[in-house]
Amino acid sequence: MKSRDKVSLETIAREVGLSKYAVSRSLSGKSGVSEETRERIRETAQRLGYIRPVNKDELREIAVVFHDHDPVNSELYIQIQNGVQAQAHRIGMGLRIRWTHGAGQLEDLAKTCAGLLLVGPHDSAAVAAVTASGIPVVRLGWIDPLEDADQVSGTDHEAGQAVMEYLLRLGHRNIAYVYGVPGYRGRRERFYGAREVAERNDDVALHVLQFEEHGGFAEAFAELKESGVQPTAFFCAHDGLALTVVSELLGQGYRIPDDVSVVGFGDFSPATQISPPLTTVRMEGQECGAVGLQLLMERIEHPRQRGNPARRIYVASRIIERRSTGPCRAAVKVEGRPKTSSSHGG
Repeated sequence: MKSRDKVSLETIAREVGLSKYAVSRSLSGKSGVSEETRERIRETAQRLGYIRPVNKDELREIAVVFHDHDPVNSELYIQIQNGVQAQAHRIGMGLRIRWTHGAGQLEDLAKTCAGLLLVGPHDSAAVAAVTASGIPVVRLGWIDPLEDADQVSGTDHEAGQAVMEYLLRLGHRNIAYVYGVPGYRGRRERFYGAREVAERNDDVALHVLQFEEHGGFAEAFAELKESGVQPTAFFCAHDGLALTVVSELLGQGYRIPDDVSVVGFGDFSPATQISPPLTTVRMEGQECGAVGLQLLMERIEHPRQRGNPARRIYVASRIIERRSTGPCRAAVKVEGRPKTSSSHGG
């Protein structure tokens, strides 16, 4: 084992059989090196005891790390990135943008940056290792209940309540919540919010459609109709699901919104590219990014003291009304039906 003060980039380069330039780019987190090679260089540097020099300018940088295995939220992540970059430009803060789920890269960044913004479902062990480094960390995404972490997030539960109340004002009383795959935390929270509103109204029935998202809606909807249920409105947990629902309903001869109303969630670009344009909930991703960076800067300038509580900041979503929703024209009697029911297809 070589002593730490003698380990250089050249030492690591000889060990892994690469150029000093490739080793330098890898250890500084720059592009141009494959993930497999980067991990091999990192492990070698760690084994040899290499300590990378850090300059003062580098420590003024913030690293923003997006989880790269979450395709459902890719457009939201771009919005968050835009918000972070705009805020960083206003305050003159340098940024490093990374898309990865690798624990090694998170730990390396923690050694060379003033703070980290973690976006998405990063592994809890990796997050714990970064937090243990002592630099401020702000999470944008779901965390565990009462987790000791600063978090900026949207208002999924509250938005679910707001959509349900919106549909009730339009006269809808027989409503289906389109889950798709229910594993996503945000989708569950939206449903819980909608369910709370339904349970406060004796004349409202809320039905749940769960299915595999590739071709599963038609089967789940058919099962629901066979049970005697004909919803007049669909609240979809994600805009992608809403596009499927609109397409299937139009293909079955339904008129939107004359026969049924459809609401999405996200307000992503396809919402305005279909006919009729989609009523949906706008997730303020750009604002979340800006607020996340503001909170991180506060933690850098005024470090959190032991025993002080973590902070939760919520950025409110809002309903964007378009032509996929309208007043209920079907008087559907639901007395005697269960308050919620489920249909599983696919």
